[in-house]
Amino acid sequence: MSASMSFDAGAESPAQSGNRRPPFFFREEYSNLIVKGNFMTLAAKPKLVEEGEWLAHQVVEQYRLLEQMIEVIKVIDDRTGKPICNPDVCPTMSASGHTYTWLDNNKKPIKIPAIQYINLVQKWIVGKINDPSIFPTDTTPLNLNPSTYASGSATPGNSTPQALPPSSLNAPLSQLSGREWLGKSSGFPETFEGDIKSIYRQMMRCYAHIYHGHWLEPFWNVNAYKELNTCFIHFINVGRLYGLIGDKEIEPMQPLIELWTEKGLLPAPVKADAPAAA
Repeated sequence: MSASMSFDAGAESPAQSGNRRPPFFFREEYSNLIVKGNFMTLAAKPKLVEEGEWLAHQVVEQYRLLEQMIEVIKVIDDRTGKPICNPDVCPTMSASGHTYTWLDNNKKPIKIPAIQYINLVQKWIVGKINDPSIFPTDTTPLNLNPSTYASGSATPGNSTPQALPPSSLNAPLSQLSGREWLGKSSGFPETFEGDIKSIYRQMMRCYAHIYHGHWLEPFWNVNAYKELNTCFIHFINVGRLYGLIGDKEIEPMQPLIELWTEKGLLPAPVKADAPAAA
């Protein structure tokens, strides 16, 4: 990636203009992507794939993309000898007035440095994905370090958790009863939907901190903000399409999401029908 970026004559840099206008990452001139096309094609479920299995694939894919962005803020700054995101510059996990806390061993919410929070989130997500009681998988080891920003794959790959059908010998009684839930037919547990929504919520917090805490340094300075935008718009599109994330979670990034929606890059959110008048 280039270490700098040129401007048109008379244009002002984000660092110069950020104090007088909305944050630079909420402005149209910095909302561009590295790819063109319809992100719905990446999010749309193939007809022959069960929805739970497809969402398992999507959650793993979204974590892969986020992990690439997290690695950027973990790069060691030559000037300080510390990672770009460190306890000195990011003493809390925050974004646009929101401060996210972690639960200690006594289940008490505590404020911790952003990089510590992000490391804990990564460990927690990988633990969830590799837990066969949550993500029933085949024996193929899960590789969470791809070499590209986006796979572009339309179906789950070899390294994606592959759901196995439930066995009548060891399936819990609730799974054999008449109740239905997301992923049941592919062997996912009744808690699967709640688990992937929790994973998505934590990934959203990481994206929010990356934008609000590190858009300028390092993403703008190494000309990688378009890659960040591309990963994030794909994340939001999948999350809204399948109801994995709510309005409250995306609030710190709402202006950018609305901008993409107005440009037709994201579909408008589906609004619930208003109640009929009495």
